[in-house]
Amino acid sequence: MFRTTSRIGAILCAVMAGAGHAATVDKADTALLISSSALVLFMTLPGLALFYGGLVRAKNFLSVLMHCFALTGLASLLWYAGAYSLVFRGDGAWIGDLSAMGLANLAPVRDGLAVPENIFALYQMTFAVITPALIVGAFPERVRFGWMMLFSALWIVLVYVPAAHWIWGNGWLAAMGVRDFAGGIVVHTTAGISALVLAMMIGPRRGFPQSLIPPHSAAMTMIGAGMLWVGWFGFNGGSALVADGTAGNALLATHLAASAAALTWAAIEKVKIGKPTSIGLVTGAIAGLATITPAAGWVSPTAAVALGVAGSLVCFVAVMLVKHRWKIDDSLDVFAVHGVGGMLGSLLLAVLAQPALGGTSPAGLDVPSQLGVQALAVAVVAVFSAVLTWVIAFVAGLFLPMRVDAEAEHDGLDLSLHGERAYEFD
Repeated sequence: MFRTTSRIGAILCAVMAGAGHAATVDKADTALLISSSALVLFMTLPGLALFYGGLVRAKNFLSVLMHCFALTGLASLLWYAGAYSLVFRGDGAWIGDLSAMGLANLAPVRDGLAVPENIFALYQMTFAVITPALIVGAFPERVRFGWMMLFSALWIVLVYVPAAHWIWGNGWLAAMGVRDFAGGIVVHTTAGISALVLAMMIGPRRGFPQSLIPPHSAAMTMIGAGMLWVGWFGFNGGSALVADGTAGNALLATHLAASAAALTWAAIEKVKIGKPTSIGLVTGAIAGLATITPAAGWVSPTAAVALGVAGSLVCFVAVMLVKHRWKIDDSLDVFAVHGVGGMLGSLLLAVLAQPALGGTSPAGLDVPSQLGVQALAVAVVAVFSAVLTWVIAFVAGLFLPMRVDAEAEHDGLDLSLHGERAYEFD
């Protein structure tokens, strides 16, 4: 991902200064992206699947796993068919071109980097996989599988691809100096805002908000969260694209932010309800991970801890607002944790990435200017995601019903939609 035009520009200048010699593959950089690709895919399969699956009732567990597995295949094939090319090929301000459609014509070495372009494309594919999978947490236990697949296919092409090109594909927001190290805007803002819109369109689960709908396996959720935490090393560390100190800084910042956020959430629960919970602990960790994502490679360890604490505090308040004040059944808190965390980190990096605070912000943009650019990007991508999500969901609903009927919801989606049960007891 071209995280910032200044960084890539420096790399390109170094390459051009090589007296005409062709760029060669760096094995360390390539190994970083290969291993990071596996880690980011591991975040979806099985990390996110288990994290989300444990939070729903047992009769809907398989349906959540189905969503994550099916979306992995769907997003991967769309990425191959043309999504990668539209994001990372061409110099259009708004969208790329189809010169690499079918992942053809990939270069031996990706421009501006020292890795084969097919490895770069693979790494980016795993981001395209997990982003729509995050949205699944907004509507479990009540949506039709076919509608979910149709909506997700359209969403990847019409929402994720343009947003990724604008920021990571050297589009118009990148030209303005927007910084998004690993997806605070491209991944978490798009998914979080879209999740909120869908939760409002689809409506709440039966019984919400009058009665609590407890997770069927908190232990499974904790296991999935642990996988996400480990996988995030590939998500943020690999986003440096170079096996250097920036990658190391991203790994250190990621771990510290998650640690601080997890303990902060547990402390809030201790004060508020008298005891820390396992679900709260891991939700805090995910909030910290989402908040550090846009800034991971550019902030100091102390700033990472601050981002983790801030992310946990703000996301906790957001969960309370969405569920209890607004009474929106964003079932697994996609907006309040991923969306709010990603947007918060995208704004705070304007301050915390400054050299005076130990960051590595390039010269040229002061705090107010960078904050203005970041805020513009967050606002534009949020509004764009909200509007397009509503349109796509509405249009998809004209062809396939969005929600299951009351009987299917009562019986559970595992049996009513897939003819299976997650658990069989004699």
